[in-house]
Amino acid sequence: MSRKSTISNILFPVMLFITGFCFSQNSVYKEINYYLNESNLDSAKIKLEKAKKSKKSIFEKGLFSYYSGVLLKKIDNHDLGYKALKSSISIFKEVDSLEYWANANYEIYDLLEHQNNLKINSKPYLDNYMFFAKLSQNPLMMARAYSKIAGIHSDKDDFENTLLYYNKTIKELKKNEDTLRIAIIEMNIGTEYYSVKKDPDSALYFYKKALPIFKKYKKSRLISNNYNNQAQAYSLIGNYKRVIELYEKTDTIKLIDYDKKTRAVYYKNKVKAYKKVNDFRNAFIFSEKLISISDSINDTKQNIAISEIKEKYDNATLRAEKAEGEKQILIEQKNRAKNKNIAIVLGILLLFGTIIFLLIQKNTKRKQLLAEQDKELEKQKVATLLKDQEINSINAMIEGQEKERQRIANDLHDDLGGLMATVKLQFNVLKEQQTPELFNKTNNLLDQAYNKVRSIAHAKNSGVIAKQGLLKAVKNMAHNVSSASTIDIEVTDYGLESRLENSLELSIFRIIQELTTNIIKHAEATHATISLTNHEDSLNIMIEDNGKGFNTNKVVQNNGMGLHSIEKRVEHLEGEFKIESQPNQGTTIIIDIPL
Repeated sequence: MSRKSTISNILFPVMLFITGFCFSQNSVYKEINYYLNESNLDSAKIKLEKAKKSKKSIFEKGLFSYYSGVLLKKIDNHDLGYKALKSSISIFKEVDSLEYWANANYEIYDLLEHQNNLKINSKPYLDNYMFFAKLSQNPLMMARAYSKIAGIHSDKDDFENTLLYYNKTIKELKKNEDTLRIAIIEMNIGTEYYSVKKDPDSALYFYKKALPIFKKYKKSRLISNNYNNQAQAYSLIGNYKRVIELYEKTDTIKLIDYDKKTRAVYYKNKVKAYKKVNDFRNAFIFSEKLISISDSINDTKQNIAISEIKEKYDNATLRAEKAEGEKQILIEQKNRAKNKNIAIVLGILLLFGTIIFLLIQKNTKRKQLLAEQDKELEKQKVATLLKDQEINSINAMIEGQEKERQRIANDLHDDLGGLMATVKLQFNVLKEQQTPELFNKTNNLLDQAYNKVRSIAHAKNSGVIAKQGLLKAVKNMAHNVSSASTIDIEVTDYGLESRLENSLELSIFRIIQELTTNIIKHAEATHATISLTNHEDSLNIMIEDNGKGFNTNKVVQNNGMGLHSIEKRVEHLEGEFKIESQPNQGTTIIIDIPL
């Protein structure tokens, strides 16, 4: 016995409602859809007869065929249902109704899966449906597809993948808060625990979890299926008294007349249960019912009819494809002549286009060359400006030093010189007249001379905020560069109220100037920042730009951009030199010099 047949004896294949999607269609087909969902097949049949008389457009013919196929499938006329659904697929494909085409594929897949021993590959129909479900990202359609994939794994006793796809189904259904369909899937999960894992406790947990939902929505067929499934789980435990009680409950629920296969499964399971409790009278009664209903279910006859219909449609498809191919050959012959003329015209246009393109490209290269020359001139102009700034800064520092020396010399000559002459005179007098008053006066003159020397030394070493110094020179350089080029340079400082030693200021200025030149020449930056921070015992210099950056390993190894010489200068000042840069992320240079 096939896996599909075995499962049908323990599980009523409870699917997501087959017609559970909405069409933008007229009211008649909406009613038909509703009746099919509610399993009110007689009303659906009456409405279809009414729709048959009023169908006008090709699309309406497709809807009629589709719903006819669904109805025929539900009443176990699978061969006629297959034929109607195949017809609807052709029509929906013709009018480009992709959603309807997808759902018709789903119904055919479901129909073929319910036929035992039918040698027709049903998977392409599910693939077609899955294609549209993924395309539309409709949660209900995705849930139906995942549910069917779970069924495929279930047929292979692949418990892990079955559970995986049932959980994916539930995840999609939760997006619409669809509690009824979630309960259906949970009942199927219970059946997997029963049939594959032989775990009645887990199976009963899911069955009992789903049952209140079915009762809430008054779904009699699902309630009946649930009782049957519970009975099968209790049979594993050996509690046949409970099994009989559950089967008696199924007898109280009215099933639709057309649901013959469901009844056959019930009867078969009841025969087994009554035999287990030695109730051979009831076992015989349900055996008779099973034989009677099995005679009316002719899967073999339906399978033959379905195969014949498939062959008919396949042959029709081949003939249509052949006719379409011949038509295409004639069209292609006409198009060749037309394309030849078009090719000649396109060739001429291509020739002119190529010439125009070459001229434009030549003109563009010339403009690029001029732009590069202008850029190089701009760099040379800025470099000259920096050199002038350096010379001016050096001259200003030298001039400041000369003035300082001159002031010291004047102080020594005018103040200290006269004071020391007076001291000498006082010593000569002290030599002749050694009196306490003269001694004290001479001592005071020596104190004045000492304080004067100390005052001159203090003025030389500490200084005041001069008009020209490191900070002023750097700010002037930044201002001149910003005015003369496209880069904006900002200078920030902290703790530089006092001047540094002149030679140190000059060395630091030259380092900053060289790094600024590198930014202008190489970085292609639009903004740079020079930060000077006095930390009492050290001077921190940080120069940042938003330019194109570089690979520090390659540049430092190749002694590029004068960085090696700058690093040597910093080492001479016993400082530290650090570069942080990456391509397209700017550059940061940090220098720490001890004071």
